[in-house]
Amino acid sequence: MPDQPRPLVIVGAGGLGRELLDVVEAVNAAAVAAGDPARYTFLGFLDDGSVDPDLIARRGAPLLGAQELLGRLDADYLIGFGDAAARQRVDRFASAHGRRPATLVHPRASIGSDVRLGPGTVICALASITTNVRTGRHVVVDVGAGVAHDCRLGDYVTVAPGARLAGEVAVGAQAWIGTQASVVGRRRVGDRAVVGAGAVVTEDIGAAVVVAGVPARPIDTAPGQPHARGRWSDEDVIHPLKQRGRPVVRPSRP
Repeated sequence: MPDQPRPLVIVGAGGLGRELLDVVEAVNAAAVAAGDPARYTFLGFLDDGSVDPDLIARRGAPLLGAQELLGRLDADYLIGFGDAAARQRVDRFASAHGRRPATLVHPRASIGSDVRLGPGTVICALASITTNVRTGRHVVVDVGAGVAHDCRLGDYVTVAPGARLAGEVAVGAQAWIGTQASVVGRRRVGDRAVVGAGAVVTEDIGAAVVVAGVPARPIDTAPGQPHARGRWSDEDVIHPLKQRGRPVVRPSRP
């Protein structure tokens, strides 16, 4: 008997959460086209913060309620928060309640041999991962990003749209590689570090350091959160949704 679709919720109904729904729908469509059942039955979004009801309605997806419902729903989950610390908090809450994260690869992504994706990792459309790559928990490799051979991505890393990691790059937990940024081969990006949009990283980056420019140079530190304010702003170097001209819905604390 074919496997039945698994119920699924997305925690976070902002831009990233809605993009993750695109991936879920594409994975389901590919399964059905191959003559198999859809992999997931999408139940809806969970979010504590301010959500644009029109955007949710246009996706035909319900807002089920607050994030704490994840502890009571018998469903797999994805985390649709760009902020790595928020992803970690949701992951810990979900794990404490025995919930299972979904791990998804968009059918239009390219995945090479000997690639191991951690629980909750999502690989978006047109992303490319070559060979012998490892990711941690709840990593997002966004639209059109590229990850070359032997890279290691820690828990809660984001590789934003169009970013490029050359071979043997190691990215620490909760780091953010900004839109269209590049990291040359065999470099290390520390935990919670932030690489600004369009930056070119040619040297190792320490933990919680914010870099920008070509070549990338430190411009600030991020002691607590990748999105902490300093001499830079989200508009300048960080948030891919803002860079792509979309309104930013900032997640509330889980």
